Amino acid sequence: MNYKRLFEPESMVVVGVSLRNNRHPANIVYRKNRLRYPVRVFAVNPNGGLIQGEKVYKRVADIPEKVDLAVIAVRADLVPDTLAQCISAGVGGAVIISGGFAEVGQTELEDRLVKLAREADFPFIGPNCLGIFSPGRVDTFFLPPERTVRPEPGNVALISQSGGVLVDQMINFSGGGVGLSLGVSIGNKALVDEVALLEYLSEDPNTNAIAFYLEGFKKNGGRAFVDAACHCQKPIVVLKSGKSPEGGRAVSSHTASLAGDYKVFSQVMAQFGVIEARTQFELVSFCESLSRYQDTINGNIGIITGSGGHGALTVDFCGPHGLKAPLLSRELQSELRSRLSPSIQPIAATGNPVDLTGSAVDDDFIAAADCLSKSPEVDCLVLLVLPYSPGTTSDLGARLSEVYQREGKPMVAYVPNLERYRMLIEGFELNHIPVSPAIEGAVLMAGAMRRESC
Repeated sequence: MNYKRLFEPESMVVVGVSLRNNRHPANIVYRKNRLRYPVRVFAVNPNGGLIQGEKVYKRVADIPEKVDLAVIAVRADLVPDTLAQCISAGVGGAVIISGGFAEVGQTELEDRLVKLAREADFPFIGPNCLGIFSPGRVDTFFLPPERTVRPEPGNVALISQSGGVLVDQMINFSGGGVGLSLGVSIGNKALVDEVALLEYLSEDPNTNAIAFYLEGFKKNGGRAFVDAACHCQKPIVVLKSGKSPEGGRAVSSHTASLAGDYKVFSQVMAQFGVIEARTQFELVSFCESLSRYQDTINGNIGIITGSGGHGALTVDFCGPHGLKAPLLSRELQSELRSRLSPSIQPIAATGNPVDLTGSAVDDDFIAAADCLSKSPEVDCLVLLVLPYSPGTTSDLGARLSEVYQREGKPMVAYVPNLERYRMLIEGFELNHIPVSPAIEGAVLMAGAMRRESC
């Protein structure tokens, strides 16, 4: 199937707009896209009329041009005929936000949609979904724009069976500085599922990393997913629900998926190089790192800190995430110490963590980062920056980023997330160095780069 018109539409029809209820989901989608996005938008209601001074067409076929994308928001029993009209009118694809299908036992109705679409080679998302958010292009979510948070355009694609979880993660992405290339709520995934989207995104030049929230797979869907993952050269992150028996029942009632055996799922994902996020926090941390770094590392971490306690906590977090903080060689320690300020040479610990102490100044962090970046003993740096230390300045983030730009060794940073430290944090972010407000988050970002391959 060709997904270009579905995900990169220049025109869109919203079927099911109300002439009396401005809060109807279809009206929200119509109004939002007409006012905020470059896509040309048309409205359809069987009675015709006017909406916001614009003509409402009685049928999709009455629109005076071929439309790329249809958003269908009508009663479930009317969806098959509506879908057939879209196919007949030459529409390029559809988002079916209507519910009332397999998730409530109406499998025959859903099967009719699939049969129609497959015979016409016509892609659709859903049913029972929010659909597509493409930054700067289109937004089919039936959520008022003033109540939603949109991430900046970026290179991480996010696919979710749950529309609510997708919206939550978009909020988290925005807060974490993770940019989005495409967000898709697939709902019941009757036709276009996670496998089809993984294959599509594997070839998408705007996407560097792919994240999924999955509740379960259709029959044989898990095998197809790991096979597609093996052929994908981009990092893949998965957050799964339905891990417990109770969660499995909730999954089935939500999107009619089979949750399956979680232990088997987890083992298979690891075996085939898919990164599993256990929590939403982990998902954001992994995606922030992988949006910047796609190459894998061995997992030998160099820790640079201004506090011994922070360094010790970081070492503790490393083990569970498959990372090591190896003791640096005597030669490397000697070179590192020789480059530090005379006042801290006698008191700094250089074994790893490299504890520069609270007396360190910016130049000490730069010297340590430069020294470790040149060494093959570590393959990633975790920088624990304490902006309240008297010797550090707001320029430190930008200056450390210059070391990465010069040497190319991956860096991740921890900085407490307070507005008063914003300039320091932006010094990293504006230079695309991932930053976490939690020490474990920084370790997770490093851990995301260490993954198995098929």
